[in-house]
Amino acid sequence: MNGAAMRPGSHEVVSQRLPQSLYYEDIVVGQRFRTREHVVTNDDIQRFGDLTHDHHPLHTDDAFAQTMGFPRRIAHGLFSLSLMEGLKSELGLYESTSVASLGWDAVRFRKAVVSGEAVHVRVTFIEARLSSKGTHGIVTEQVDLCNAQGEVAVSSTHAALLIRRPVSA
Repeated sequence: MNGAAMRPGSHEVVSQRLPQSLYYEDIVVGQRFRTREHVVTNDDIQRFGDLTHDHHPLHTDDAFAQTMGFPRRIAHGLFSLSLMEGLKSELGLYESTSVASLGWDAVRFRKAVVSGEAVHVRVTFIEARLSSKGTHGIVTEQVDLCNAQGEVAVSSTHAALLIRRPVSA
């Protein structure tokens, strides 16, 4: 994998930016990547709320969040989903080979992401197939946002349209 560090006994590439983007032909179903950790801060949550105009007290008021059973304010579900894509993009999986995101499916918010919590993303290739015309490849990933204990906070599948490796002349 061009210098990527494999965790012994697994198919997981840990927290490294790939030296080059993956073409459709490079996809190995079952291969897993893990991003770096990111600590979700009150400032992260506030800025997302300001950008989206979502100032629900679960996201702005620790005392209110405690009345709802959380230890502190929690991140917006859509913040978590956006963070998943951002952390995943830092890996450089498809930086120069992605044509489009085809969509996110089966998104489930399984566990609240609490302010101050460290999270990371786990990406597993679960399917790879050629497009109907065969000119591109479609890759489906299982994408999970996990806390420091490895518990899945957000789970989803994502499909991406990738270019195929150019044929040498």
